Amino acid sequence: MSQQAQRYFVPQPSHWPIVGSTALLSMAAGATLTINGVTGGGAVLGLGLCILIFMLFGWFGRVIDESEGGSYNQKVDMSFRWGMSWFIFSEVMFFAAFFGGLFYARTFALPWLGDLEHKLIWPDYNYAWPTAGPSFVDPFTPMAAWGIPALNTLILLSSGVTLTIAHWGLVQDQRTKLNVWLFITIALGVLFLGLQAYEYAHAYQAMNLKLTTGIYGSTFFMLTGFHGFHVTIGATMLAVIFVRCLKGHFKPNHHFAFEAVAWYWHFVDVVWLFLFICVYWM
Repeated sequence: MSQQAQRYFVPQPSHWPIVGSTALLSMAAGATLTINGVTGGGAVLGLGLCILIFMLFGWFGRVIDESEGGSYNQKVDMSFRWGMSWFIFSEVMFFAAFFGGLFYARTFALPWLGDLEHKLIWPDYNYAWPTAGPSFVDPFTPMAAWGIPALNTLILLSSGVTLTIAHWGLVQDQRTKLNVWLFITIALGVLFLGLQAYEYAHAYQAMNLKLTTGIYGSTFFMLTGFHGFHVTIGATMLAVIFVRCLKGHFKPNHHFAFEAVAWYWHFVDVVWLFLFICVYWM
C-alpha cells in the first residue's frame, strides 16, 4: 500500500463513461421528441434520466471506494484541484455570456431601437429599463429587489458562512460541528429554492412577468433560472457529502471532495450577488 501511494493512481478501464453517454443521448433524443410532440418522447427522456442516476451512483461510488481505500495521494489530489478549478472557470464563462447578453440589450440594442433614427419603426417606443421591448404591449410589473430577492441574498450569504464553519469542524476533526453546520447549509439552500419557486409563481400569476415577457422576462428567467438550477445541483452535492460525513468519510488532511463542493457553493453565492445587483437592483 505504501508503494502504491507513492505512484500516480490510474484507474482500471471502466464502462461508466459509455453508460453516461448513453444516458445523455437518450435524454437529448427524448427532449427533442417531446418538444416536437412525438409520442414516446417523455418515456425516452425518463429512461435517459434513470440511466443517468444509475451511472452517477455507480461511478461516484467507485470513486468514493478508491478514495476511502487510500488510492489517491497528493499528486492525484492536485489533479483534482486543477480539474475543479477549470470546471468552475467554465461556469464563470457560462454566466459571463448571459450577463453579456443582458448588458448588450440594455446598453446597445434597446437604446438603439428607441433613438430618433428608428422612430419610423417604433414611433411610440421610448427606452427606459426595465422594458419588455417595443413590440410587447401587455403591462407587467418588474421584480423588485427588496423582499424575497433581498431575503434570498441573506440566505445564500449565510449558507456560505455555515459551510465555512462546517469546513472548520472537519479540519479540527470535530464531527458533530461538521455535521450540524453542514445540515444547516443544506437547509438554507432548500429554503432559497423554495422562496425562488414562490417568487416565480407570484411573477406569473400576479405580475404578468413570464418567460415570454419580451427581453426583460427572457433575461430575468434565463439568469435566475439557470442560477437556481446550479443551486439545486449544489444542494444535491452537499446532501451527498453530508451522507458521507455521517458515515465517517473524510479526514482533516484528506477531504478534497468536501472542498470541491464548497468551492462550487461559494461560486454560486458570488454569482447570486452579481444577479441581485444587475438583474434585481439596477
